[in-house]
Amino acid sequence: PRRDFLPRGSGIVTRRPLILQLIFSKTEYAEFLHCKSKKFTDFDEVRQEIEAETDRVTGTNKGISPVPINLRVYSPHVLNLTLIDLPGITKVPVGDQPQDIEYQIKDMILQFISRESSLILAVTPANMDLANSDALKMAKEVDPQGLRTIGVITKLDLMDEGTDARDVLENKLLPLRRGYIGVVNRSQKDIDGKKDIRAALAAERKFFLSHPAYRHMADRMGTPHLQKVLNQQLTNHIRETLPSLRSKLQSQLLSLEKEVEEYKNFRPDDPTRKTKALLQMVQQFGVDFEKRIEGSGDQVDTLELSGGARINRIFHERFPFELVKMEFDEKDLRREISYAIKNIHGVRQVGERRGGGSCSPTGLFTPDLAFEAIVKKQVVKLKEPCLKCVDLVIQELINTVRQCTSKLGSYPRLREETERIVTTHIREREGKTKDQVSSRHLRLWPREPGKKPLAVLHAPSPTRDPEAPSRGGDAVAPASPPLSPASP
Repeated sequence: PRRDFLPRGSGIVTRRPLILQLIFSKTEYAEFLHCKSKKFTDFDEVRQEIEAETDRVTGTNKGISPVPINLRVYSPHVLNLTLIDLPGITKVPVGDQPQDIEYQIKDMILQFISRESSLILAVTPANMDLANSDALKMAKEVDPQGLRTIGVITKLDLMDEGTDARDVLENKLLPLRRGYIGVVNRSQKDIDGKKDIRAALAAERKFFLSHPAYRHMADRMGTPHLQKVLNQQLTNHIRETLPSLRSKLQSQLLSLEKEVEEYKNFRPDDPTRKTKALLQMVQQFGVDFEKRIEGSGDQVDTLELSGGARINRIFHERFPFELVKMEFDEKDLRREISYAIKNIHGVRQVGERRGGGSCSPTGLFTPDLAFEAIVKKQVVKLKEPCLKCVDLVIQELINTVRQCTSKLGSYPRLREETERIVTTHIREREGKTKDQVSSRHLRLWPREPGKKPLAVLHAPSPTRDPEAPSRGGDAVAPASPPLSPASP
């Protein structure tokens, strides 16, 4: 006899995944994983237990849960097959359902159909546009080539008169490698009227044989054919995936055996193991810090800039912005240049040489001392933006250190000491950097005889007096990199 034990009704009926294992056996009974000691021979009780177990977890007001119900059915009338009945996609929440019911159900479905070892049964009613099928859309997300998807078209008997699903069933409209199978199920009226399943299958067979659009493919339509196809294709699919599954299991086994071998001679009080573990954690901290600064990390943050990217932005966006904000009055600068040139000449007229004679009366070239005095005064204004830039970079380095030590959370003292030592070193370099910025001054480096000297900003060299006059062999850039060379 055919058994009818799955709940049916209006609205969302399947509110928990039902993992149904059909097992060929000489005797007929059912058992649930949550009450394994009990065997059900009355399948009306099976339906009642599914409904009761659903309500026990989800409540009685249309709630849902991803926790599956496991049911095994033993019968001489079934083929060995495992099916998972999943909730239908609901757009509008009702009862106790959450506002994001649609996304919760989609996540639940994706957990099952994403597995490469599973076949996807995409059920779509014939009286809706196949291009708008949620089932086919989700199947395509995880199986874009349609290698694991079997299309099932229902409600063929409810299509408008003069229309049919022939192109779909012949795999012409939206092709799937495994094709489509049409079925005609019992209506809710048939279920309420206790219509026998055998009579329903006979009516389904008659429908396909008598319909002009489907009679040529009647042998490939219907629930019995679907059952055989599922069993055959699932067997083939398991056979195809078995080698990769065996390889994966062997790889895991070798890995576990290697790990077990390491623990055979393990002594918890061995100081060398502690030292090795400590060195590995410190080295990993160094690697993580370098990756965050250099930008070669394994995990890329897509929400915000961090580490080296933030430091890059400080140098190339924030620092230039601070320079642009500096106030500059060209009128005052011209007046200062004029005063500097006149003060350099003293009682002499502009253009008069020392010791007699004269140079260009127009003052074509600015005297070196006047040029240096003006530039030094302007350079001093760069000090504040530079120091601010240093502060921002230091803060970002400290934040990066804290992010990298988060992996040491299981060892609070080690984490605290690592942060303290590295942060202290950063602060020491901060002081030296600020001293270097503050002590930068202007030097005039001769370029070529008879040409204007090149003004270069540099830090005092520790091996040479910064105020000593330049020698002929000093026509090279200083050790520290120039900030802003002046135009000749």
